[in-house]
Amino acid sequence: MTRMTSEPPAPPSVPAGGSPAKLREHIGAAAREERAAALGAWLTGMFPAHLPGVSLVAVGGLGRRDCAPYSDLDLVLLHNGAAGIDRIAASLWYPIWDARLGLDHSVRTLPEALSVAHDDVKVSLGLLDARHIAGDASLSAELVAAASDQWRRTAVRLLPPLKELTTARWASHGELAFLLEGDLKEAAGGLRDVTILRAIGRAGVADTMRPAVRAANLRVLDTRDALHLAVGRRVDRLVAQERAAVAELLDLDDGDALLRRVAGDARTIAHALDDAWRAADRLRGRRRGLPGGPATRRPVARDVVEQDGELVLARTAIGPVPDPSLSLRVAAAAATVGLPIARATSEWLAAFCPPLPNPWPPQARAALVSLLGSGPGLLPTWETCDRYGLTDAWLPEWARLRSLPQHHPIHRYTLDRHLVQAAYEATSYAREVERPDLLLIGAFLHDVGKGLPGDHSVVGAPIAAEIAARIGLPPADVATIEKLVRLHLLLPDVATRRDLSDPKTISSVAEAVGDAGTLDLLHALARADSRATGPAAWSDWKGRLMAELVSRVHTRLDTGELPEPPAPDPELLEGGLPAVHLDGDRVAVAAADRRGLLGQVAACLAMHRLDVVGANTATVDGRAIVEFLTQPRYGSPYDPVALAADLRRVAAGDVSVTQRVRARAMSARGGTASPRVVWQRGAATDAAILELRAADSAGLLFRVATALDEAGADVRAARISTLGGDVVDAFYLVGSWADEAERDRVGAAVLAAV
Repeated sequence: MTRMTSEPPAPPSVPAGGSPAKLREHIGAAAREERAAALGAWLTGMFPAHLPGVSLVAVGGLGRRDCAPYSDLDLVLLHNGAAGIDRIAASLWYPIWDARLGLDHSVRTLPEALSVAHDDVKVSLGLLDARHIAGDASLSAELVAAASDQWRRTAVRLLPPLKELTTARWASHGELAFLLEGDLKEAAGGLRDVTILRAIGRAGVADTMRPAVRAANLRVLDTRDALHLAVGRRVDRLVAQERAAVAELLDLDDGDALLRRVAGDARTIAHALDDAWRAADRLRGRRRGLPGGPATRRPVARDVVEQDGELVLARTAIGPVPDPSLSLRVAAAAATVGLPIARATSEWLAAFCPPLPNPWPPQARAALVSLLGSGPGLLPTWETCDRYGLTDAWLPEWARLRSLPQHHPIHRYTLDRHLVQAAYEATSYAREVERPDLLLIGAFLHDVGKGLPGDHSVVGAPIAAEIAARIGLPPADVATIEKLVRLHLLLPDVATRRDLSDPKTISSVAEAVGDAGTLDLLHALARADSRATGPAAWSDWKGRLMAELVSRVHTRLDTGELPEPPAPDPELLEGGLPAVHLDGDRVAVAAADRRGLLGQVAACLAMHRLDVVGANTATVDGRAIVEFLTQPRYGSPYDPVALAADLRRVAAGDVSVTQRVRARAMSARGGTASPRVVWQRGAATDAAILELRAADSAGLLFRVATALDEAGADVRAARISTLGGDVVDAFYLVGSWADEAERDRVGAAVLAAV
């Protein structure tokens, strides 16, 4: 293939840097139209003149004239069998690549393009955006008309595979309305879904591009423009560190305001596509002759019937004074049977269903519990009810919680979705508790205090109690809900940050919980909350630690006795030294007692890419025993032979190994966030607890343990808790540590090591 010999014109420039006021000139529909015109003129300038039977057609963003600042180009070189088409293609593609523009290209005849579109729904959708750029305009017009006609004739057949592809994409990218770092293009409710809405509308299936959808689409396009300009390259994922800059370019108050706007627009788009899919399903059913004649109606629940795959109201439910619990009962029925509520029914309920009395009647409370416990049907049903304002009528507090961002990196969802997700996750543990209804309500309300000043557990407890009383729970159950919300972090915090063999730990948890039934509810709630938060908030080791804590507290509550702590392995107590035992995620080392052993073993584990999540130390007759609970840093198992060999060398005081692990540990330092030391006196039987809160880094435990050792502190146990990029490490230092000056000295040594 040959290239053009003449120098092609320069591509349109993309703004690089500049003040926010200057960059704002490149955001909006007019700016996107201007970019499309400039790119079109540039491509036309490169296209060979007087070339019949060949044309250049744009699809994608350039075809729709909504080019983002760093958009790729999607081009089709269309021809009728003209000679030298490869040379013509090379004369176009190479200058685009030389300009460092992304390019998706194809070279096809008109029959080839239509044939591929006939069998490939992605290509078919792309051709609906086709627009003539250069060359033979009549050939381009023929493609545009033929592709549009073919889509109208084949859409009913192609929509099911398109829906499967869309569902798979949603599963991969999540829902833009609820994600803290969503993809503006690929996530559910993003720009890709708008393209599908246009296609369904072009097929005549439904009126998809209503004014609200058009407005939402323009705002998401503006957000993508601002994101490109803020980052300086093509990117579609709105990550946390870019929110403030994007919000400033869009004249929004802050990143939270940006997230809330994106969430609202994504909801509008996602709702419209849900309606469009249902319309397509009904059309396909009619085309197949199902159902025939008048629409069939099937009773589903009291006042609720199924019609045409959707839930509608029974005729007897529509009266001058509807039942106030009707909207909740319809929602519960929809979630239970897994069918959507018809749009007209949702609109009628929002307009005519009277407010619920205070307290709620029993049927309304029962419907809420059924809705929260419905499993997979909960999430789409709740979203539909939220779309039409029904949730605000049930819970006035929901307006404050809707689309509220959660800024800790372990959180995946906005607050409203997290609460609904927690109720969904709680259904997995409903059979483990005596009161599953209180578990579901507690999970749904556990973070209701977020967004308000103060500790959200403490602030949220009276709010949850007020809601529980309003929905009609008796006083004893209201008190339980209040306790669940106030203590919902107790078990995970204690399990990962405290020594579970210390009798004082078990006694304090038992005293706070009060009874076995509440303990079981808190255990189930903690697991549901962790799973709803995201992958970083849950792990097998965390589950085992919580289960161990709950078992010990159960013993205390049931018998009044404190369980005996597990004794060290007899071989570690009596065998030869040094001794190393590896048992899955548990690592134990016995050696002659000496200072620094804890830190050196921890550094050796870090060198083998094992993260420490718990550590215990004991000294018996001059023999030091250190036991660690570990997990692989990158998921792959460690080499037991190599690890055991290095551990034996460290335990024996091999200088070469200790120097090597020291060098690695000291080369890694934490992030820029200021570390903090917090002392807890009186929380342990024979020790004070030093809590370190800092950014995580490789070798951190070695550095801190070494600093404590050099400061003369005797570490009896340690608990290592990692939350995203942060750690809360608790060290049990033997003694009372009543002297404030001594605490300050040791704390300063630890901070210096971090």
